[in-house]
Amino acid sequence: MALAQKLGLSRNTVQARMAQLEKKHAFLSFERRINPAALGYPLTAFITVHVQQQKLASLSEDLADIPEILEGFGLTGSADLLLRVVALDAEDLYRINGKILGCDGVERTDTALAMREMIPYRVQPLLGRRSGE
Repeated sequence: MALAQKLGLSRNTVQARMAQLEKKHAFLSFERRINPAALGYPLTAFITVHVQQQKLASLSEDLADIPEILEGFGLTGSADLLLRVVALDAEDLYRINGKILGCDGVERTDTALAMREMIPYRVQPLLGRRSGE
């Protein structure tokens, strides 16, 4: 209702447009707005993973079972996967890396600690750019 009022459109029009956007997966999940540090995970790391390609499908399922892995991307280039991981501290990160290395198909990992978030996740500049076209 509030969005319809703000846009000066009918509630049904806004609902229909929102439904179309939902079908296109335009909206991210609410959990993206929760800071892991607030849950006790202040350490963020990016782990690149080198894998046996034939085991990639089953490996992604195994990695998804590790709750500290927030995101995972398949890559081109020298590494096969990039994982965004959170940890309680350095010792916890060591444990998580061990779990990753223990997954069938993982050959090796490289870990980089995030020292500071320089540019937070954002979409607003894209929206502004698209609306200017």
